[in-house]
Amino acid sequence: MGSTKYKKKFGDRRDARKIKMPAMMRLLTYLTDRQDADVYMNRKIDVTNLVKYMQEKKKGNSDLTYFHAFSIAIAKVIYNRPKLNRYIINHKCYERHDVILTFTAKVDYSDNAKEVMSLIKVDPNDNIYSMSDKIKKKVEKFRKNKEQNSSDDSLDALDKLPGWMLKFIVAPVVKFMDRHDLLPKSLNDDLLYNSTVILSNLGSIKCGAIYHHLTNFGTNGILVTIGNIHKEPVVMDDGKIEVRDIVEFGINLDERVADGVYFSKAINLLDYILRNPELLEDHADERIEEKKDFEY
Repeated sequence: MGSTKYKKKFGDRRDARKIKMPAMMRLLTYLTDRQDADVYMNRKIDVTNLVKYMQEKKKGNSDLTYFHAFSIAIAKVIYNRPKLNRYIINHKCYERHDVILTFTAKVDYSDNAKEVMSLIKVDPNDNIYSMSDKIKKKVEKFRKNKEQNSSDDSLDALDKLPGWMLKFIVAPVVKFMDRHDLLPKSLNDDLLYNSTVILSNLGSIKCGAIYHHLTNFGTNGILVTIGNIHKEPVVMDDGKIEVRDIVEFGINLDERVADGVYFSKAINLLDYILRNPELLEDHADERIEEKKDFEY
């Protein structure tokens, strides 16, 4: 994972290699699709240390944002928990070659402004600083030039077709091509639904985390919404109550790619990284050892 040098073998897709599935998982792919197999998870994380860290780092780099920090933290979790970078399509399981995060950006802040899909490839040696640069450049390019990516252009072209044609001809054909990895490059490469994680930064509009459904189109199996950072009273380990900075995550996952313990450990790891924000400066693929055994 994290390398595009993998030599494609029979049965692989353009963006991923085929993985052998356990018998029960394979059976589940015939019993449920992605939308039926999604599970919702909520987690409030204490980011008091992260707030202090960001306040200090922004003195030397005012462009750093919490979204940049959350993005690289999630990428580090993916690199440490590689099953999260798998997806199931056409009853087969695949593991992506790259870690891809997706978010949408408005070209301006008016009510009717277009939203543009933006995909960010997180390289193994990325950290919070390089991640910040990648996200800023993407957003600035779209807002300055009012540009769309190739997938947006393709979707706009399809939108000009009459409804009956979309429903009875185009949609079935596109779904078939999607299942069999036959979508044209102009539609496939920048498609929101072909990413490891879709991120929605609701904190930027002062909103709490919500839950958003997955889709049976594309390959995305993780959708994360990030709420606004706010103050909450928290009971500490010593029993005392302190007011802490808290952020809420609304997470939706395709349960067929891993079990509940694996998912829970991943969320615990995200918690650990955000409580120790200096880890954001390490490479994205830096191995993070779990500090304690998982308890049921």
